[in-house]
Amino acid sequence: MLSLVRVFLHSGVKRAFSTTMQSRASVAVVLSGSGVFDGSEVHEASAILVNLSRAGTEYSIYAPDIPQMHVINHAKGEVADQESRNVLSESARIARGKITALDKLDASSYDAVFFPGGFGAAKNLSTFATEGADCKVNEQVANVIKEFHAKQKPIGLCCIAPVLAAKVIQGCEVTVGQDKDDGTGKWPYAGTAEAIQKMNAVHVNKNVDEVHVDKKNKVVTTPAFMCETKIHEIHDGIGKMVQAVLSLVK
Repeated sequence: MLSLVRVFLHSGVKRAFSTTMQSRASVAVVLSGSGVFDGSEVHEASAILVNLSRAGTEYSIYAPDIPQMHVINHAKGEVADQESRNVLSESARIARGKITALDKLDASSYDAVFFPGGFGAAKNLSTFATEGADCKVNEQVANVIKEFHAKQKPIGLCCIAPVLAAKVIQGCEVTVGQDKDDGTGKWPYAGTAEAIQKMNAVHVNKNVDEVHVDKKNKVVTTPAFMCETKIHEIHDGIGKMVQAVLSLVK
C-alpha cells in the first residue's frame, strides 16, 4: 500500500510540474495579415490563441511592418487592384490592437513561436504563392525561425505555414496533410507536399486531426485548413499542435 501511495504522489508531482512549466511558458505568435486569402487564417490564429490561453501560457503577437502582396475582396474572391494594406495593421485586428512589429521579436524572451496559416504566409511572409519551391522567405521571418531553431526552442506551424520551416530549416520534417487528393476534393492543396520535398525537406502524410513532431528540429506541424473539413476538426488538430509544442518547452 505504501508503495502505491508513493507512486501516486510521484506521478501527481510530475503532472503538477508539467502543468506548471506549461503555464509559465511565454510564446510568440507571428501573423501575416487578417483574412484567409491575403493574410492569416482567422480561425487558425484564434484556435492557437484559445489553446494557449487554456494552457495558461502567456503570448505576444507580432507581424512584419510591410505592405501586403495584394488585397483580396473576400466576398467576391477577387483582387482589389485599387487597395493596399499593411500586414502589421491588418494583423492588429486579430490581436485586438496588442501587437508589435516583427523586427522587435527577440527569441531569447520566449520559449516557443507559432505561425498560423492562411495565404498571408505564402504571400506576405514568403513568395511561395508565386514561386513555389523556389520561393524566398521574408528576411525578418527567416531570422525568427533561425533564431528559435538555433536556441533549440520549438516552432509550431499549421496549414500552409510549414513551407516557411521547410525553406529555412534544411532537411526538417513537416506535414501539410496528404501528398495526394483521394478524389473527393478533401485535400485540394496536396501538391504542396511535392514543393516541400523539392526544398530538401521531408513531408509526412497526416490527417487533419494529427500532428507531426520533428523531434530533432523541434518543429511541430498540423494540416488545419489544407483539408476541406469541419471547423471543429481544424480546431482539434491545432489544439494538439499547441500541446505538442508546449510539451517540448524546457
